[in-house]
Amino acid sequence: MLQIQQIRADKDSIIDRILKIRKLDVTSQVNEIFDLDLKKRETQKTLDDFSSKMNIISSQIGDCFKNGDVDKANNLKKETTDLKDQIKSLKNTFNSLDNLIKELLYQIPNLPHDLVPPGKTDEDNQIIYSAETKNLMNSDLLPHWDLCSKYNLIDFELGVKITGAGFPVYKGKGAILQRALIQFFLNEANQNGFQELLVPHLVNETSGYGTGQLPDKEGQMYHVENDDLYLIPTSEVPITNIYRNDIIEENNLPIKHVGYTPCFRREAGSYGKEVRGLNRLHQFDKVEIVQITHPSESYNTLDQMVNYVEGLIKKLNLPYRKLRLCGGDLGFTSALTYDLETYSVGQNKWLEVSSISNFETFQSNRLKLRYRDKNRNLQLAHTLNGSALALPRIMASLLEINQFQDGIHIPEVLKPYTGFEKI
Repeated sequence: MLQIQQIRADKDSIIDRILKIRKLDVTSQVNEIFDLDLKKRETQKTLDDFSSKMNIISSQIGDCFKNGDVDKANNLKKETTDLKDQIKSLKNTFNSLDNLIKELLYQIPNLPHDLVPPGKTDEDNQIIYSAETKNLMNSDLLPHWDLCSKYNLIDFELGVKITGAGFPVYKGKGAILQRALIQFFLNEANQNGFQELLVPHLVNETSGYGTGQLPDKEGQMYHVENDDLYLIPTSEVPITNIYRNDIIEENNLPIKHVGYTPCFRREAGSYGKEVRGLNRLHQFDKVEIVQITHPSESYNTLDQMVNYVEGLIKKLNLPYRKLRLCGGDLGFTSALTYDLETYSVGQNKWLEVSSISNFETFQSNRLKLRYRDKNRNLQLAHTLNGSALALPRIMASLLEINQFQDGIHIPEVLKPYTGFEKI
């Protein structure tokens, strides 16, 4: 969430920037936060004054008893009783104001970076790079769901039988290819300095608030009500929350992690051809990279992460494009996001396979994730994450572009992991 100091310093600029870039009006929330913060600080000042007065009177009471002036001591005691009641009331007011401010701050999205183009929908996203697709179009090429059926790789109907739509069953060489992709992505991350973690697949509410899934995406998460736990939408949530309430020494930055997990998303409101096959699932596998960095390095880090993920796609020989998301398509918690999309030759469309984002201090402020600088002062760190990579649409693109008359050819980099060269 935004820092209250930002709103104190320049609330009008925040309102204008979010409206201009994100096309979202937060005027009433920001003004209310500003007013409540003034009341909170006034309450704190009064509370400090009363506490100071209480200390002075307590000292006077001690002196009175020493001097044998019991009557005066008793009168002063009555005065402290009234002060205690006022202090208790002020503390309740202070806490109430603090909670109201926090609830309103949760409603304000992150400030977009200067590079974020204005716009309302994904049609306004800025294309940074795009492979040529003209020569890839071929009406004879099958979409991946037909290939999965033809070669018995993924059974979508069996998943419906067991659970419901959006929970496919990978079979035989389809399961092996999925595992090969996961192992390839993890090994590449390990070789690039990311420490691998195996993390829980459920998180508590505090973790959801820490990384910004709650309250923004509450309706998209699976909630286990009896235990008040949430199935993770991405391993970003448990990995980043490892550092909640932590203080990191500056010389230990950056922190680089990679994690593989299944991911669970309700995808409420999705329907039609956009959800066919592997295009949009309720359960899917993903390898995620997460970094915690010094603020001065976070945008260099973002560029490095984008280049790294591009490298993975190039090694798989998949045509892709890179987008800079516009304000209207930018995630609630992100300051700047790049999407990478691979081309689906069987569907003649682009499929998002990775989002790489810099959250600046938006998550770390919620998490109280700080580092100690060279002057021993505490500062908020910057957090970043990216898909490296999400499996379903990579699998879809890979199957479709590698289909030939004699079967599906396995990319060279995956052959050591699959143990076979062709399906």
